[in-house]
Amino acid sequence: MQDRIREFVLAALTEMQYDVSEVTGDTDLGPAGLDLESLALADLSVQVEDEFGVKFDLDEMEGTALMTLDEFTADVAARIAAAATPATSGSPA
Repeated sequence: MQDRIREFVLAALTEMQYDVSEVTGDTDLGPAGLDLESLALADLSVQVEDEFGVKFDLDEMEGTALMTLDEFTADVAARIAAAATPATSGSPA
């Protein structure tokens, strides 16, 4: 799943006119790497939300800028897994 997320993120960044030719899993999304600004991070987050059915809070955007590509894709994968975990209920099956 993480590979699919990574491919999606790289494709989205390419569409957003970012050069991803030298991007690795260790590339920072923020100033030390791709230098995504807050608007670009918000755009990327919305695209990931739409594609994978996960949600990001507005206050999480700053933390996203400090993540590497691998950290971001792992975070999205964890959110997908958490959303897919069925809630336990007290009713019989």
